[in-house]
Amino acid sequence: MTNPREILNNIKWNSEFDINCVEVWYVHRGALNDTKIISGKEIVSLDKSFMYTKSAPIPYHRIFKIIYKKKVIFIR
Repeated sequence: MTNPREILNNIKWNSEFDINCVEVWYVHRGALNDTKIISGKEIVSLDKSFMYTKSAPIPYHRIFKIIYKKKVIFIR
């Protein structure tokens, strides 16, 4: 798996994984260090170009790190 969308879809649809154990780090202009971290339980849906959360859509190109159970599984 090479991109955030594939990784998140695999976690969402594979019964061996728990989406609630995911942390998604992404660029958020104006936040401290231009970085924001959300929990997997905030993810509402995964579209072709955006990850939709309870508060806002996030384009996949802004995601730079995904952590699953305290282990980095994606880093850009």
